[in-house]
Amino acid sequence: MSQSKKGLSNWLLVLGVIALAVAPLIFVRGGEFSGADGKAEEAINEIQPEYKPWFKSFFEPASGEIESLLFASQAALGAGVVGYAIGLYKGRSQQQKPKE
Repeated sequence: MSQSKKGLSNWLLVLGVIALAVAPLIFVRGGEFSGADGKAEEAINEIQPEYKPWFKSFFEPASGEIESLLFASQAALGAGVVGYAIGLYKGRSQQQKPKE
């Protein structure tokens, strides 16, 4: 595949990812985007209203913004670790290839 086709393919992939991320925000008006934990708790309470959790969280963030910040920080740290590992293994594999 030529370099210009690779570049075009990469840009089309980026545009596709952006479209997939933005489409629900445009087409689902008034939709509630909540986490799976809340939905699971609602389902459990519907099935068995007397259910009591086995344990409680040892840390409860003061606000939703702080909770979002911690979640985003966790995601960024995880992405950094995965990116580092991919780069490390890619570099190792390139070092092991014989020079032509």
